[in-house]
Amino acid sequence: MKLLGQDVIPMGMGCWAIGGQFYAGSTPHGFPNVDDAESKRAIRATLDAGLRIFDTAAVYGAGHSERLLGETLHDHPDAIIVSKLGTAIDEDARQVLHDETEAHEVIPAIERSLRRLNRDHVDVMLLHLNALPIAKARPIFEQMEVARQAGKLCSYGWSTDFPESAAAMADLDGFIGIEHAMNIFLDVPSIQKTVAENKMIALLRSPLAMGLLTGKYDSSTVMPETDVRSVNNAKRDYFQDAKPAEAHLRNLAAIRELLQTDGRSLAQGALCWLLAKSEWNIPVPGARTEEQAIENAGAVSFGPLSKDVMLHIEALVNRMPEGPARAR
Repeated sequence: MKLLGQDVIPMGMGCWAIGGQFYAGSTPHGFPNVDDAESKRAIRATLDAGLRIFDTAAVYGAGHSERLLGETLHDHPDAIIVSKLGTAIDEDARQVLHDETEAHEVIPAIERSLRRLNRDHVDVMLLHLNALPIAKARPIFEQMEVARQAGKLCSYGWSTDFPESAAAMADLDGFIGIEHAMNIFLDVPSIQKTVAENKMIALLRSPLAMGLLTGKYDSSTVMPETDVRSVNNAKRDYFQDAKPAEAHLRNLAAIRELLQTDGRSLAQGALCWLLAKSEWNIPVPGARTEEQAIENAGAVSFGPLSKDVMLHIEALVNRMPEGPARAR
């Protein structure tokens, strides 16, 4: 796959978790028990495996994820950093403050990310406001185009689950693609069709369903109250009342052996399912440890699941229909 003129492996490292804990008021938006030294080893292991795409955001860890990437990737100009803007943060308090929806807020947000990342440009900057109306978003992207022409960005896109939002910005020269939620429990053919029709890239968030597709959690698991997965969220149903959703556990049990075809781990099988769905897909699974990073990257060596395995999975998975577009 070509990305920004560079041959890249279609897999990246998601960097939400390595940001650690952060909050909106008292509500956790991050992950506990994150060790910065181990996070840096995970980043280096991702590089050593040949992957070059790192997906972060200003809001992850209230700036901490960007800072870790800046410290670790300072001597790797070939690393492609994807970040996101659109949310004001208080770094010292590790707090999410409010949405930033005005065009004049774009350039200052980019410059703050550049300082944290210790770079003179961001490779791909995404708007992080999933459901922002198109008319409100357009001036934001026009300012991103100004930043691109000034050399502060190489390209930009939208973290959105709305096909019409993705299509609406496809005419902009620097608009490279979108990031949207997708995994075996959540198939979204409508937005995948929009991506393919416009020859965009699709960075895939939640490719492992917030860890559920790794097989590490079962019906006895209870997430700690400092973990974002302990909070019920209408956009993400992988965990309910701090426990793995039973419907998803049943689906995983039904397809466990198929995902492990040819010696894959469960996580690798789930990532290979995404690779089989479209040539435009770039899953960005999160990794908090070196071991996780190596396992995720290892999915690439197996390649997409075969057509027969994909058909068997579809026959066994009992997922909700895609339904109308919504933030996920």
